[in-house]
Amino acid sequence: MMRLFSASLAAIIATTPALAQDHSQMDHSAHQMPAAPEAAPEVDHSQMDHGAMGHDTPAAPPSSSSNNLTGPPNAADAIWGADAMRPSREALYEEHGNMQVFWFQGDRLEYRARQGDDGYLWDVQGYYGGDLNKFWFKSEGEGSFGEPLESAEVQALYSRAIAPFFDLQAGVRQDLTGPDRTHAVIGVQGLMPYMFEVDIAAFLSTKGDLTARIEAEYDQRLTQRLILQPRAEINLSAQEIPELDIGAGIDNIELGLRLRYEIVREFAPYVGIEQEWKLGGSRDFARLAGEDPSVTNYVVGVRFWF
Repeated sequence: MMRLFSASLAAIIATTPALAQDHSQMDHSAHQMPAAPEAAPEVDHSQMDHGAMGHDTPAAPPSSSSNNLTGPPNAADAIWGADAMRPSREALYEEHGNMQVFWFQGDRLEYRARQGDDGYLWDVQGYYGGDLNKFWFKSEGEGSFGEPLESAEVQALYSRAIAPFFDLQAGVRQDLTGPDRTHAVIGVQGLMPYMFEVDIAAFLSTKGDLTARIEAEYDQRLTQRLILQPRAEINLSAQEIPELDIGAGIDNIELGLRLRYEIVREFAPYVGIEQEWKLGGSRDFARLAGEDPSVTNYVVGVRFWF
């Protein structure tokens, strides 16, 4: 039986030679996967002409320096051009800029308790005008109850904005007490870094006397309504003025501290303390007049604006 099966298998293989191929002789190259394409050559993008690719974009505006976080003035001109931006800028100014505003503030209206006769003081100012040009008016004075005014003055000033937070001011000052004097005034007023408000002015009187005043104050907000305000004032004179009891150099220094509570933003009562010193020749004039050159004032007052 086995012989018959083997003979039949040999006959089948002999009649079908394709099944008996020698695979060792086959050309396997025909079945190889195609070779990977060669890597594309690297392109030097720095040498490409991007302008020819249709992807042009406007040039970036000049970068702002670390000391000028707001960027350069009129930065849009660097992108679109000054001629293109000029009509838009003029329309914006006409529609929204230079609006005329009236503002008035009673900075200090106070009762002053001190050794001897108690006194009072007022210090008010305001303006009318637009963003760049304003008319400023100021008045301040003080005295003791039951006695004539010690000092009083009014100022009328033209004010021109010279920086985002500073105005240059010039005008006249009229003294309302003592010898009749009118002064030419020039000064600056504004907001310094760290939110210090300053008012610096020089005065040249019709008598040729040159004096100056420096005022600075700072609002330290303790809560949303409670504000502590340190304040300093220095008065100086280029020469001695005997009829006004003013010596050459530093006439007097005032340092004060006021704590106010804003019932509303526009109205705030306050309490505080202020120390005054007359120095140099002014101290000598005060002593000759029987006055104390160093005075402590305990103050109660109100600050308002509208």
